[in-house]
Amino acid sequence: MARPGILQIGPYPQWDEEPLNAAFDVHRYFEAEDKQTFLENVGPGVRGIATRGELGASRALIEACPNLEIISVYGVGFDAVDLAAARERGIRVTNTPDVLTNDVADLGVAMMLVQSRGMIGAETWVRDGSWAAKGLYPLKRRVWGRRAGILGLGRIGFEVAKRLKGFDMQIAYSDVGPKSYAEGMEFIADPVSLAQRSDFLFVTLAASAETRHIVGQNVIEALGPEGMLINISRASNIDEEELLTALETGKLGSAALDVFEGEPKLNPRFLKLGNVLLQPHHASGTVETRKAMGQLVRDNLTAHFSGDPLLTPVL
Repeated sequence: MARPGILQIGPYPQWDEEPLNAAFDVHRYFEAEDKQTFLENVGPGVRGIATRGELGASRALIEACPNLEIISVYGVGFDAVDLAAARERGIRVTNTPDVLTNDVADLGVAMMLVQSRGMIGAETWVRDGSWAAKGLYPLKRRVWGRRAGILGLGRIGFEVAKRLKGFDMQIAYSDVGPKSYAEGMEFIADPVSLAQRSDFLFVTLAASAETRHIVGQNVIEALGPEGMLINISRASNIDEEELLTALETGKLGSAALDVFEGEPKLNPRFLKLGNVLLQPHHASGTVETRKAMGQLVRDNLTAHFSGDPLLTPVL
């Protein structure tokens, strides 16, 4: 029996490439120089798309594959997939939730600690001889006992909250409504009010049309010149222009960011700022999690073509 044709949108680690190639007839879209001609040639034979969260699958890509049945996303975010186009044609969509939740939460908390305690600058202080020449490193701000806000108390937001409790922080959250599992946390419906009472604001929302730029000027300025914004969700949840202006003018104290509009080509204004910690969208970047993500991508594809229920369906 012929192996199902799969359009692979971006590269995966070698440990995922090999089993994917063994199980399916894989067409490597990201290697094609003339992508339109490539799609014209292979599109009719494609039954599945294997993509990454930030790459997704556009309407044009979906329409270039008339026999497409499933889009399997390597990542929890699926906002880059044109869900409307998929729905119109009855195409299934899956993602890889849960397997990356704890690593993302770990990095978010680590970013808070690194930025609040100035650890990047402190290491440079040691390495460039400033410690010996200038003395003690400038004082930074504590984390324990302070106020944390979590915008979006889903899987990742809840895991962030669990970790923050270990620092005896006062935790509040915003979501579509109060959560029964949010024991010991204050519910604040309005994101501006949440920011106003927070020293640290974690953005852990899923991305959607409704959440686009939910962290805008009002939220950023409510967080204020002593506040820190930490984003481990999607770049579209934050108005980057407003964020950059607030960081440049001191209306926001600092930020720690793992995601950016147009990444990896982020706005060069970020590179000139000393009050922002920049990370290369690697919150799920551990060997263990990436192996689990790749396995789940393949397992969803295998389940679909075997006629079995999908493990983690979005559509």
